[in-house]
Amino acid sequence: MQLTEDFVLKALANVKIEPRNFAALYVFRNSNDIFKALVMTILTQNTNDRNALRAYENLIKVVGDVTPEKIVSIGEDALANAIKPAGMHRVRARKILELSKVTLERYRGDLTWVKDLPIDEARRALLELPGVGEKTADVILVNLGKPTFPVDTHITRISIRLGIVRSRNYHEIQRAWMSILTPDPSRYLEIHLKLIQFGRDICMARNPRCNICGFKDVCEFKKLTER
Repeated sequence: MQLTEDFVLKALANVKIEPRNFAALYVFRNSNDIFKALVMTILTQNTNDRNALRAYENLIKVVGDVTPEKIVSIGEDALANAIKPAGMHRVRARKILELSKVTLERYRGDLTWVKDLPIDEARRALLELPGVGEKTADVILVNLGKPTFPVDTHITRISIRLGIVRSRNYHEIQRAWMSILTPDPSRYLEIHLKLIQFGRDICMARNPRCNICGFKDVCEFKKLTER
């Protein structure tokens, strides 16, 4: 059976999205601010969104408003202490401080202009910022309503298990999902979020719950485990 958009939508129909479980989405919905979302995505790198959100909320308590100016003004030690719940707080603090300084020096603290760029130019601009990789850039872009599909570890695992890709190559996985789905940023964002939640709750790295999986009829991993 071929994996179609209709099948994907049915398989994920019961997956519920709670914005607080998706830190970057939560920040965007509450601020629509690119800089704040970039800080949030740096905090989520290699940790869970719950810890990242705790760190971000601690930071708000310290600076009042998460802006490049406020972050530079408190310095690395205070910043690192504020974001401890995310882990690797010294490394993250240096990244966020560097991002803040570059945003101030190059763009006077304002990144709103990125919203108006074509997607390729917007991606290049974001990737030139410290601490911003391909996934982080795509998370920002899709939340801005740009047509792209961010790929995380959950989506990578699900894609390989389903057999729609054969490698962990970011762009290969991205292209595979974008070829299945309607080319609409809102659809890309919806399925991106639902796949992540699905990976957390059903298609876990260990002991996946294949018996209640909506993809089980098309999943290569399920077929292999039944042999």
